[in-house]
Amino acid sequence: MQTVATLPIGGKPAGIAVSRDGARAFITSPEGKFLTVIDAASRTIEKRIPVEGGPLGVAASPDGKRVYVADLYGRRLIEIVLAGGAQRSVGVGAMASGVAVAPDGKTIIVADRDDNALSLIDAATFSRVATIPVGKHPFGVTIDASSARAYSANVESDDVSVIDLASRKVIATLKCGSRPYTVALAKGRIFVANQHGDSVSVFDAESLAPLETIKVGEYPEGLAVSGDGARVYVANWFSNELWALDAQTLKILGKAETGDGPRAFGAFIRDAE
Repeated sequence: MQTVATLPIGGKPAGIAVSRDGARAFITSPEGKFLTVIDAASRTIEKRIPVEGGPLGVAASPDGKRVYVADLYGRRLIEIVLAGGAQRSVGVGAMASGVAVAPDGKTIIVADRDDNALSLIDAATFSRVATIPVGKHPFGVTIDASSARAYSANVESDDVSVIDLASRKVIATLKCGSRPYTVALAKGRIFVANQHGDSVSVFDAESLAPLETIKVGEYPEGLAVSGDGARVYVANWFSNELWALDAQTLKILGKAETGDGPRAFGAFIRDAE
């Protein structure tokens, strides 16, 4: 692996999402109060969209027409319509962090960090329909390919909550390493980045049994999966590296140097040609 381009984003970039078709990437800058839209094919900045508050977590709708941004300070989720730039918001909990959109496009989940809960948003009506208590200080959230289960990485309770979306209940709690921040799913497994543990915990997605703990770089935060599910990528915030793991063998496949402080909080892999 090697770096092929570097783009100036500004504003302490943190959250990232890539559209399903790979055409665009969306990056939040909490200190700059804007969302940067990148043309992924040409690797150029398309535009910057002002977002008041503290834009952090970000996710794109399956059709790529809308972007959802969590306002860390404003207790709200913001919807941005890319054609025209119209914005509207819905109230969520305190210190809104991670955002995930179900693959079927029907549900949006927001991690309400300081409420120790998740907000469920109906995408069609853009209204909050449920609040689900989870572990302490949820941050990263993920939804599986069937839109049946969600997973929240709970930073201060050192665990992951497994949520059944149909019943809107926590059905299991997985004990992880120190300070889990994000969750990714690949090859029937659950991968969890343990920031203070400099490691990734791996669980079987069906039995929920622990399988392995993989040592990675310093302060891993971002986790994302290749389109074929074969690789899991780990952004190591403090050691300025991106690592690639084999999702089946759990071996380290490669490393690449990055710029200073890569967070990559969200879906940051583009597989489209």
